[in-house]
Amino acid sequence: MQGTSLISWMAWTWQTAAFFAFIIACLVAMTVWELRSPGGAERHGILGLETTRGDRLFISLLGSAFIFLAWLGFFGIPLWAPLVIALVYAFVIFRWA
Repeated sequence: MQGTSLISWMAWTWQTAAFFAFIIACLVAMTVWELRSPGGAERHGILGLETTRGDRLFISLLGSAFIFLAWLGFFGIPLWAPLVIALVYAFVIFRWA
């Protein structure tokens, strides 16, 4: 692997590496949150489901992926607008779901 960067063997771009770093950071943050404030008890929210913190993280990440894919399908780039929509969506999921 002489002369190659750390992520080039998988043909990753820096954006792909940043995405996976964000997912790992979310998981680490959720772990720290649970260790500092245990008991993320289930609650019944606007989705009609009993959800925990981890469930809400998964739902927000999955929904955000669909928001970005739909935006790319209908409008293309730039992706600043779906980022704002995804952040608002994640806030709503964590607050009221």
